[in-house]
Amino acid sequence: MSSSNNTIKLKNLAALMSISVATLLSLVKALAFFYTGSLSVLSSMVDSLADVISSLITYIAVRISNKPLNERHRYGYGKAEAVSALLQSAFIAGSAGFILYDGIKRFIYPIIVEQTAVGMAIMCFSLFSTLLLVIFQRHVVKKTNSKAIDADSAHYTVDILSNFSVILSLLVVRYLQWQWFDVLTALLIAFYLSANALRLAYDALNEITDAEVDDNTKKHIINIIQTVANVKGYHDLRTRVAGAHMFIEIHLELDGNLSLFTTHAIADEVEHKIIAAFPQAQVIIHQDPYGICENRLDNQIKTL
Repeated sequence: MSSSNNTIKLKNLAALMSISVATLLSLVKALAFFYTGSLSVLSSMVDSLADVISSLITYIAVRISNKPLNERHRYGYGKAEAVSALLQSAFIAGSAGFILYDGIKRFIYPIIVEQTAVGMAIMCFSLFSTLLLVIFQRHVVKKTNSKAIDADSAHYTVDILSNFSVILSLLVVRYLQWQWFDVLTALLIAFYLSANALRLAYDALNEITDAEVDDNTKKHIINIIQTVANVKGYHDLRTRVAGAHMFIEIHLELDGNLSLFTTHAIADEVEHKIIAAFPQAQVIIHQDPYGICENRLDNQIKTL
């Protein structure tokens, strides 16, 4: 099986698993809320319902991003994953708003939490299931660099903390009778979800608006360029990311007396070394005579 097919299958499997787990957890948490009346359990259930929708969006985005290049989309469909992450952030923010509203209402009109033992058992099951899913998702992200799966995994990582805090809340209510602690836990989860939604939205918008790759990645690319013999310099290096793919454009500065065949061979060496370091990269190289005076992108950016 080719590396590309392997990547597609892993991403599809991860997306399907997250849908299955989110659906199962929504059902068991609904049962837990029915028995306990706990707001923290309800907040976790709402989050799981949002997970079902988010995971469905992720699955659709992964399927779209895996579509091959065509005449109309010569860069592919990788940004579908960033759109998916942006939509997920909206659902997370929405669920946080619902929890905040209900939490404030319960401070005014308290509800007694009961059957905490049943609730704890169900939340422990949820915690264990989510942990297994996140471990698998991190493995898939490491293999595929999928933005959509990464966003989904970040959400479920928050769920692990959320489930743990709900269990703690039920323990406190059961043994200390602090009913207010349940509401406080739910509100803290809501604020944490809001912060996570902002981070996901920020990362997704960066990709959609063609932000540069991180500084470490860019330094690595520059180091590769500088290791190739006969390269006298470079300029107008720019990068962007779309899903699992990175697009790199470079202007190489070479001896103007070299033949076209020689400069082409040098550019090929730079391209192959970059792709060896970043297998999902697509590299475009323009060759310039060293010392030529021209209106460069680097100069335009510095004057802005």
